[in-house]
Amino acid sequence: MRTIAVVIEYDGTDFAGFQVQRGKRTVQAELCRAVQRITKESVPVIGASRTDAGAHATGQVVHFRTTCRIPVERVPAALNSVLPRDIAARRAWEADDSFHARYSARSRVYRYTIWNHPVRSALMERYAYRVSQPLDVEAMQEATKYLLGKHDFAAFASEAGRYRNTVREVYRAELQPRLPLVWLRIEANGFLQGMVRAIMGTLIEVGLGKRAPDTMEHLLQGSAKGCALFHVPAHGLCLVRVNYDESTIRRSERTGG
Repeated sequence: MRTIAVVIEYDGTDFAGFQVQRGKRTVQAELCRAVQRITKESVPVIGASRTDAGAHATGQVVHFRTTCRIPVERVPAALNSVLPRDIAARRAWEADDSFHARYSARSRVYRYTIWNHPVRSALMERYAYRVSQPLDVEAMQEATKYLLGKHDFAAFASEAGRYRNTVREVYRAELQPRLPLVWLRIEANGFLQGMVRAIMGTLIEVGLGKRAPDTMEHLLQGSAKGCALFHVPAHGLCLVRVNYDESTIRRSERTGG
């Protein structure tokens, strides 16, 4: 039995999210079908992150276990030959048996894209949220600094009550303007459902002068669940990377194989 890990890219526009849902088109369901076709085995495909409906990925990681002997370097091409056009396998490696795409992850990196322009863009419409009014980017950058470190993000969760613990640690948070584009890039040890979209919504309110930058600090106290009421749409969100400890994920590094 082998454990194969694959980096996956997808356009989430026409999916009901990553996770399998009865009667709906999902990324996970398409991957399971593709893996079954190339391995001739019906096996589960596990993802590192359950991205929302409409959200995209350039660095999602999945794993599956198989007895198929297909060389790992041929796995991406084999998958891409049977996957739909809005999903692509970018690279693959043979992982240690203990590897788990979700639970072995050390951190995840998301990017949210804003198109800050009064006129919509035909090319960016699927991948960026348009804000027509000018944004105060400096105020937004000031608010972003409060995100760093370990905080209670209950105010930014879509359903905070479903979590036993809403504390997460943000390792990096940067607001990068290249007008008319503005990006939020955030890395953390974990994310609550809707967390990045609520953070971005709050930053936009700061950029529009509706909130002061230090509002972010107040919301991170964890006392007011769901107070970040403005959740931006999912189509501007992209999972760009999942980080692992390299010394523990590759079979060759542990066995010499």
